[in-house]
Amino acid sequence: MKRYVIHDGEIDVRITEWGGEDKPVIFCLHGLGSTGLSFIEIAEELKGEYRIISIDAPGHGKSDPFTRAECYEMPALAGWLDKILDLLKIDTFYFLSHSWGSFVSLFYMLQYSERVLGAILIDGGYQTKRRLSISMEEEVAFQEKDFEEYAATWEEFLDVAVFGDSRRTPLLLTAAKDLALQEDGKYYWHARGETGGNIIRGMHKNETEDIYEKLPRHLDICLLRAALPESRASYRNLTAGIFEQKTGATVKLIPNTSHMLHWDDPGVVIREIRYRW
Repeated sequence: MKRYVIHDGEIDVRITEWGGEDKPVIFCLHGLGSTGLSFIEIAEELKGEYRIISIDAPGHGKSDPFTRAECYEMPALAGWLDKILDLLKIDTFYFLSHSWGSFVSLFYMLQYSERVLGAILIDGGYQTKRRLSISMEEEVAFQEKDFEEYAATWEEFLDVAVFGDSRRTPLLLTAAKDLALQEDGKYYWHARGETGGNIIRGMHKNETEDIYEKLPRHLDICLLRAALPESRASYRNLTAGIFEQKTGATVKLIPNTSHMLHWDDPGVVIREIRYRW
């Protein structure tokens, strides 16, 4: 694994990379509040077969935040990603994304489908905002407050903010260290409330459901969707059904997995990659 920073002309962006440059490229985009190490277990398993490139999205990890809120809107993010891929000299790639990253990936494929060889969405891209009962203002306020809270100790941060009752491994603990910002003996989430709020506003403004039927049908898209918590099953069944019908994508329900599906069961993602790519 190697980590380095590139400059896009305005902000610094941290890149994490595994595998040889002669291998097929998997480009990874994490969810809101995570970093490029979100895919660490998958990448470590597949680094002998693929070149895996994962970025810290703007305002996350060691990447600078955008200076303008409108840069977090989906079409703008798609254009920005294309510039990053040019800087990395990547012509074509397989797209692996989680949560918010999958929303961005769909808008990217709408504009730049010729570069994408296939896409796996990890529990993201299908949970459209208009079908939720919470307003944009309420969600923004929650996100801004949540990202500004802190834990008093490292163990509390791990227990409350990162893992809860989920599995822990040495690699996931490495990824967890990427998520903390320590100041004055307190552990904060690395992404700040302003970044989280701007991203939520962008997701409300640009709904993926509005572009489902515009996505090129030659794209091989697979959505791996979570089964837990069961209290969200009705909503997820509805939105996943709409996604499947309007995009023609393959949708697979993965038992016993939460929204952090690739942490709960990295093997299912690895098997899907090897089968499809």
